Amino acid sequence: MVSSAPMRRVALVLAFLLLPGFVFARDLPRLFVIGDSISIQYGPYLEGFLSGTFAYDRKRDDAGGAKAEHDLDVPQGANGGDSSMVLAYLRARAARDPLKADVLLLNCGLHDIKTDPTTGARQVDREAYAQNLRAILAEARRTGTAVVWVRTTPVVTEIHNARSRAFHRFAADVAAYNAIADAVMAEAGVPVIDLHGFSARFVPAGFIDHVHFSEAVREKQAAFIAGALELWWTQRAR
Repeated sequence: MVSSAPMRRVALVLAFLLLPGFVFARDLPRLFVIGDSISIQYGPYLEGFLSGTFAYDRKRDDAGGAKAEHDLDVPQGANGGDSSMVLAYLRARAARDPLKADVLLLNCGLHDIKTDPTTGARQVDREAYAQNLRAILAEARRTGTAVVWVRTTPVVTEIHNARSRAFHRFAADVAAYNAIADAVMAEAGVPVIDLHGFSARFVPAGFIDHVHFSEAVREKQAAFIAGALELWWTQRAR
C-alpha cells in the first residue's frame, strides 16, 4: 500500500506553486547595480523594495580588499567611481567573468566632476565623459544587457566646497554632465530615472555632509527608483 503522506506533500507544493503571484526565484529578472557612494547608501533599501520583483546584485567590495565605506570620497570596492572606472570594470568583467544580468542600473558622474582646487581640472572632462558613456553602453549591448540610467544627484556648490578641501564640485557641472548623459541615453534609447530631480526636494536639509544624504532620504530615493524600475519593466514586457 502506498502511503498518502508523500502525495499530500506533492499536492501542497503544487497548490503553493499555483498561488497568484508566485514566481520562481530563478525566473526573476536579474538586476546589477553599478554606481557611486549614493547608490551604496540607498542600495539596501532598494534591494528590499525590489524583493520578489528583481534578483538584486551590485558591484561589491573585493574579498580582503579595500572597503567602499572606509572613505566614500575614494572610489574603491563597491564604489563604481567615475565613468572611466566603470568602463574599465565592465571590460575587466567581460574578460574574466561576464556579468549575468538582464538589467544594468547605472550611474556615474559625481566622481567625474571632481575638480582640482588649484588647476580647475575636472577628473574626467566633458568630452571624455560622453565617450565613456557611449563605450559603457556598447559593452552592455555586447552582453545583451538592458541599461537603465540614473541621473547624478545634486550638489550645492557653497556647502560642498566649504566641507571638502581636497577637491571641489560645482552645481553647474552636475547640470552639464547630467545634460551630456541625457543626450547620450536619448541617442541610445536608454531609459533615465531622474534621481537628481527627485532628490532636489531634500536639499540642503537632507545632507549629512558635503554630498551624502540622511537615512530617511536614502529610503525615499530607493522607493523612487524601485517604482520607476518596476513600471519600466512592466511596460517593457507588454
